[in-house]
Amino acid sequence: MDAVFWCCLVFGALMAVVTLVFGDALGGATDGLFGWLSIDVHHLFQPVVLSGVITVFGGAGLLLHRYGNWPSPGVYAVAGASAAVVGAGMYFVYVRPMRNVENSTGYSVSELAGKRAEVLTPIPASGCGEVLVKVGAGNVNHVAASFDGEEVPAGARVVVVEVKEGTLYVSRMD
Repeated sequence: MDAVFWCCLVFGALMAVVTLVFGDALGGATDGLFGWLSIDVHHLFQPVVLSGVITVFGGAGLLLHRYGNWPSPGVYAVAGASAAVVGAGMYFVYVRPMRNVENSTGYSVSELAGKRAEVLTPIPASGCGEVLVKVGAGNVNHVAASFDGEEVPAGARVVVVEVKEGTLYVSRMD
């Protein structure tokens, strides 16, 4: 019984080190592995969670077997339950929040309506200029025209009123 728990403890610790070094590559490799599941459970099988579960199972099993008067099935059951609780905790405290805070640079031009911008190239009353809009973690330049038909100088703060055919129609902020 000790051999099983020692193997789990050592394998889990090695897997944790490998996950630390090659975590992004392993996480990307497992993304498609559980794609056939119709439920959203495949995120529980992230390498960091698996290494933690295996390590806790081995460590808890060793401690319970050596220092407790438990029968073998009880040791396996309590070690497994301990590993499940720690794995769920790792998922809900670390993996899930980190997945939700990832920044994306993808956006749709239609999402820019209502955003604030700064005029880079002056916008004539009946023509186009250029504005700088903050989107996500970065800034993007777009062709802009005056919504009100007024000239807008460079450096002016504007708001995007609407988007038509890839052109942002902006109005000065008062």
